Amino acid sequence: MEWIKIFESKEELQSKLRESAPYRIDVKGQAICIVLRQNVLHAFENKCSHNGEALHKGSINYLGEIVCPWHGYRFNIKTGRECAERCQDLETFPVKETEEGLFIAVTSHVL
Repeated sequence: MEWIKIFESKEELQSKLRESAPYRIDVKGQAICIVLRQNVLHAFENKCSHNGEALHKGSINYLGEIVCPWHGYRFNIKTGRECAERCQDLETFPVKETEEGLFIAVTSHVL
């Protein structure tokens, strides 16, 4: 795994993202959906495992799940688990904050 800086600081993160609003970033050729929820950054693959729709186009419900805009499949943003176990879970990515910035860990292969 490789740690890639995605924001210079928590302040930059908070200035660019709205609470519970999915956002797409591209890291090392991978489309990743990030969500700031309750002051915690979550990162997971941006492709619904049911039918391939981009999850950054979806919404976050009151349970903290990303809801796919096509067919309403719901995934836990912390674990990537599909809530009704109807399709494959999402890959999640570790995130860490240091004095140098906010980082996301990705594998070196391109998906």
